[in-house]
Amino acid sequence: MSIVKEEANKMIDRLPDNATWDDIMYELYVKKKIVVGLKAAEEGRVVSHEDAKERLLAI
Repeated sequence: MSIVKEEANKMIDRLPDNATWDDIMYELYVKKKIVVGLKAAEEGRVVSHEDAKERLLAI
């Protein structure tokens, strides 16, 4: 079994018995966003806090 599938199974097992499909989808979505963000940080694809503030204020 792949590591991703194992992690997904563990995540689902930790949810309460009354979890909905939406609860499962949300957990998977958040996990994916965290993994993608950590990979981007490892690769140096980040923006400083000041740059982010400037970009948001320029909109």
